[in-house]
Amino acid sequence: QVQLVESGGGSVQAGGSLRLSCAASGRIFSINNMGWYRQAPGKQRDMVALITSIGSTNYADSVKGRFTISRDNAKNTVYLQMNSLKPEDTAVYYCNANIHTTWRLADYWGQGTQVTVSS
Repeated sequence: QVQLVESGGGSVQAGGSLRLSCAASGRIFSINNMGWYRQAPGKQRDMVALITSIGSTNYADSVKGRFTISRDNAKNTVYLQMNSLKPEDTAVYYCNANIHTTWRLADYWGQGTQVTVSS
C-alpha cells in the first residue's frame, strides 16, 4: 500500500513564506509525475505545480515567480516552496503522485494540509 504524507502547512501573513513537503512510502517501484493541487472552500481543486521524474516543471499562472516545486527522488519526496504569499493562496493543498508499484500504475493523493494567508 502507498501513502503520501504531507507536512508544512500553517498560517502566515501576506508576503510570508511556507514550505510544504510530501513523502511517499510503501511498495514503490518508481514515481513519475508529482504535483501540488489546492482547493479553496466552494471551489474546485486546481493544479498549482507539477514536476516530472527528470525535473521538468509546470506552474499555474497565478503562482509563477512565487512558488517553486522540487523533488528528491532518493527520498520519494516533493516540495513546494511558497513565497510572497497572498490571501488568495488560502486553500487546502494536496500532493499527488503517479506511482508505479509492483502490481500497478496509479495516481495517489495526500490527505491535504491547510494553508491560510491573512492580509
